[in-house]
Amino acid sequence: MTTPSTPPVTPPTANVPTARRLLAAAWALRVQFFVSGALFATWGVHVPTVKAHYGLGEQSLAIAMLASGVGALLALSQAGRVVARFGPRGVAGLTGVLCAAGVSLLITPSVYLGLVGLLMLFGATASLFDVAINAEATEIEHLAGRPLMSGFHAMFSLGGMVGAGVGSLLPMLGWTPGTHLLVACGTGVVLILGACAAMLKMTTEAGEKQPMSLPRGVLALIGTLAVLGLIAEGAMYDWSVLFMKQERGSDATISALGYASFSLAMALGRFGGDWVRARVAPVPLMVASGLLAAAGMATALLVPLADAGLLGFALVGLGLSNVVPVLFSAASKVPGVSAAHGIAAVSSLGYLGMMAGPPLIGMIAEHTSLTAGLSCVVFFAVIMAMSASRALGVTQAPRAAARTA
Repeated sequence: MTTPSTPPVTPPTANVPTARRLLAAAWALRVQFFVSGALFATWGVHVPTVKAHYGLGEQSLAIAMLASGVGALLALSQAGRVVARFGPRGVAGLTGVLCAAGVSLLITPSVYLGLVGLLMLFGATASLFDVAINAEATEIEHLAGRPLMSGFHAMFSLGGMVGAGVGSLLPMLGWTPGTHLLVACGTGVVLILGACAAMLKMTTEAGEKQPMSLPRGVLALIGTLAVLGLIAEGAMYDWSVLFMKQERGSDATISALGYASFSLAMALGRFGGDWVRARVAPVPLMVASGLLAAAGMATALLVPLADAGLLGFALVGLGLSNVVPVLFSAASKVPGVSAAHGIAAVSSLGYLGMMAGPPLIGMIAEHTSLTAGLSCVVFFAVIMAMSASRALGVTQAPRAAARTA
């Protein structure tokens, strides 16, 4: 964790915003994080729908998910350059709309290659959208002079909870999956474009050239933790609903609540995360996070009850809640690297975890069971806890006195 005494190297704004302008930009950014979480949840809720629509097994579904990861990784290799050139506001507007469009069309094609193409579009645009809003988040956190990153990411989790909750209720009201996808993503487009108008207009220094976002040194160590944490987080996005339906025999409503319980716990953990980050050093925080996530996943897998699955997923969400905010905040403040490039560098490794994790789980599930596949989450969460000291110890500066909000 970085402290208030270590200012981030971020793209400078043309003018220092007024307090009112900064507040408006912060709330606009919260909307963007909320929509991002809701879009991920909309995809997660409809994984069983997609599986049935295309008649896929776990391995074929995992390969389609791999296309999303490949798209993300390709986009992240140029994310620093793109965000530096066009600014977070412009990138967020375009990629957010394209991401929503990709999700809305998930069950429109009748052929498997159409799904692969849409998931590649989703992965590429979602990753660029993610880097853009995180780059702006680090700038707003710096201008505000106090920790805000966990609160922004809490809105992502809140969006995931709302998206999953809505997805669990609409089948009871007779909505078809296609109608839900169109309405949810159309609403997302309206919110994205409205929020972009209030975002800060950030520019970069002329001549800044860091075209690739391949992490080295400290960024590689931070990225290693991102890999481990995002494998676990990605497993919840892609497999939690199917696990509840297939392994626990739950109906569509209860299955969607598995994702919602994870997102709710993650949101609560992140809403309190800035307070925690101001008082707890990053290494013990990451150790506790990994162990709690491992315990939660083990509970969901070992106790053959739907309620235990909901509780276990909630513990995973609470355990993982501050992993990404801490890592992205640290990456944005590495000396000599802009916020966009630092975040993109760590994201590139993190998305590699998201890319490799779901297919790995799917291939194990194809030959054994989804329960066995998801046991990888327990293993990776434990490794994350054990690796925290080595990855974050080198980034710790002497802790400054915590600031009050």
